[in-house]
Parts: sequence; C-alpha cells; structure tokens
Amino acid sequence: MKRIAVISDTQIPFEDKRALSNVIAFIGQTKPDEVVHVGDLMDYPQPSSWSKNSKEEFEGSVFKDSELGKRYLGDLRKVYAGPIKVIEGNHDLRPRAYLAKWAPALAETNQFNVDILLDFDGHGVELVKGFYDFTADWTITHGHLGFTLSQLAGRTAQLAANRIGKSVVMGHTHRLAVSRESFGYQGKITTRTGFEVGHLMDIKKATYLKSGGANWQQGFGVLDIDGGYVNPQGIPVHKDGSFLVDGFKYGGK
Repeated sequence: MKRIAVISDTQIPFEDKRALSNVIAFIGQTKPDEVVHVGDLMDYPQPSSWSKNSKEEFEGSVFKDSELGKRYLGDLRKVYAGPIKVIEGNHDLRPRAYLAKWAPALAETNQFNVDILLDFDGHGVELVKGFYDFTADWTITHGHLGFTLSQLAGRTAQLAANRIGKSVVMGHTHRLAVSRESFGYQGKITTRTGFEVGHLMDIKKATYLKSGGANWQQGFGVLDIDGGYVNPQGIPVHKDGSFLVDGFKYGGK
C-alpha cells in the first residue's frame, strides 16, 4: 500500500497560513510515501496580465515572494524526508512567461523559472511540467493545459479524464470533489475518475474576486494506492484551518 499526499493550490503569498501549517504537520506525522504539490505553489501576482501597464508591474515582488516559497519548502523538509514533486501551474510560470514575452533576450538564462527561483535542487524537489503518471491509469496535472472548465466541483477533472482516457487528479479549479463515470456494455465496464483537490488559499486575500465570493472549497487530497487500484480522498479544511484524516484531527482545538 502506498500513500500520496496531494497539496492543493497554495498561491503564496496568498496562502492560508493556519491551514497550510496543519497540512505540513499532517505530512510530518503520517510520513506519506510521496508528496505532490498539484501546482500554483506560487501566485506571482506582479508579472501577470492583471498587472501589466499598472503600478503593480513595477513593485518587483518576485524575489520577495520567492523567499516565502523557499521558507515553505524548508518547513516541509524539516518534517518530511521523502520524495516531493511540484507540478508547474499557470501562476508558477508567470515570471518566465513574462520574461519570454517582454524580454526574450534574457529568457534563456532560466533564472525566472520557478524551480530556480525556489531552489528546488537545494530542497530536493522535482519539477513536473504537464502530467505525472503515478499509475498506468492515473495522472496528476495542474489543470490549465487546455481543458474545458466547469463550475461544478469535480466536473472539470472528469471531463479531462474522459478526454485523455485515464483518471485525473487536478488542481486549478479550487474546488474539492471526486467524480466518476463508467463506460461499456455487456459487463465490460471501464470507470474513470476525476478528482479536484481544492485549494489552500486565504480567500480574503483573493481581492480579484468580484464581491469576494467564489464557489471554491478549501482542502487537499490523499491517494491510497494498492497496485493499480487508487482510492482518492478529498480532505475538507474547516474555517479554523483544521481537518480530519483517518479519524484523527489536525489543528484546531
């Protein structure tokens, strides 16, 4: 039996510090076989389409925010020595995409790639671009690579699973749900699963949300794997940053 803890979108510096601290404590106490951050580890708000031609574009927060990201990886490494993978999300790639578009002569240095900015090598972290196939029939991806978005929790990942022909674990939507669809006839049935793992942002910091509302759910994911069988669990995070896994409570009072 193998367990993968899937950390959802943190979007540092807009992370929910209490919830993320509790997730790190859970990982430290339970020692899963592997940790995968599903992407958008960082937000990098300044080099984005939202800040182009505005005063925010000149704030220069990339390195300051990256120090916060390195602190997070350091905190995780203090309690967990196992393998860590990070899927590159659309927010993680903002600095290198900005450089490639507006200063292409400098882009070949790769100094604004998220793995360089956060010193993945120094923290023993592997960067994954695109998909991480952790079994023959399951993959983990961030969710920004051209998939159809749905407002229904779990449906975006399910549509992606139906499209690529294997079950999909996904971030990006900030929603938390497991969805399943089966296909076949005469007793020959194939089931594909779409699993969206929620988010670990502080929603009060998401000022780009109109009226401050969103159909998001805080949480993260746990994958228990026995050969080719995968049991996905969405772990909802409560308002005080606490959550329950395997009958144990992490955080809160």
